[in-house]
Amino acid sequence: MTSMSIGVPKPEAKADKVTYRNSRLGTTLEAVSELNVSIHAGEFVTIVGPSGCGKSTFLKVVGGLMKASGGEVRRDDQLLVGPGRDRAMVFQDASLFPWFTVIRNAAYGLECHGENRAEAKARARRYLELVGLSGFEDHYPYELSGGMQQRVNLARALAVEPQILLMDEPFAALDAQTRELMQEELLGIWKTSGKTVLFITHQIDEAVYLSDRVLVMSARPGRILADIRVDLPRPRSLDVKRTPRFLALEDEVWALIQQESKRAMIADHADRSVRAR
Repeated sequence: MTSMSIGVPKPEAKADKVTYRNSRLGTTLEAVSELNVSIHAGEFVTIVGPSGCGKSTFLKVVGGLMKASGGEVRRDDQLLVGPGRDRAMVFQDASLFPWFTVIRNAAYGLECHGENRAEAKARARRYLELVGLSGFEDHYPYELSGGMQQRVNLARALAVEPQILLMDEPFAALDAQTRELMQEELLGIWKTSGKTVLFITHQIDEAVYLSDRVLVMSARPGRILADIRVDLPRPRSLDVKRTPRFLALEDEVWALIQQESKRAMIADHADRSVRAR
């Protein structure tokens, strides 16, 4: 069974599997299977794994954007069906409306939930301040750097005041320097907001630096291969990435991913060979 516990204060969720059906080819692909996870209130948990292992698929199931083929998602004994204001997604692409100002973009989620524009803007302004964008409220997205646009994206998610923040490779499109700075910024925002965070990344050092726990997924169909507790003290500066303990944790995660990636390549090669006969 695939189970996941998320939220406040005794979160629980289950999703037996996620499958994709290709009607054109008449094939079925099992993306996620037997993925059992518990995440507690206020934790920062990151999922890593080989490409195609189902990380983003699983995050979408938790966010209510996809339905699992079996199982369920629960928070505090409450069954979660579909999207909800208790969860907010932050994607790799900032996805800002170019014709909206920063303040309108940040307030958009609140307006979608029925709040009037003036109240939505007032709340969004507080979260723009939290992410370091005071003074940029009347700018348009094209007038901002990539890192600043992603801060607007984060402010928009935080403004609806979710209990769980779901982040799917939010810094992947940024340059290396900006990405590192955004990691440090995110930890400050997380500490201030007290949110529960489920984070997806391909960057192992990012996973170790940010997290209380790093969950390593197996090759497809994805399941949890290891649950590694990051025993680095907080608060963390970027200098921690050069410490022996950090490097040891990074090596531990990489060894597992490398092993799974090789296994997936061998299995894929064998599968192609069988189909070619």
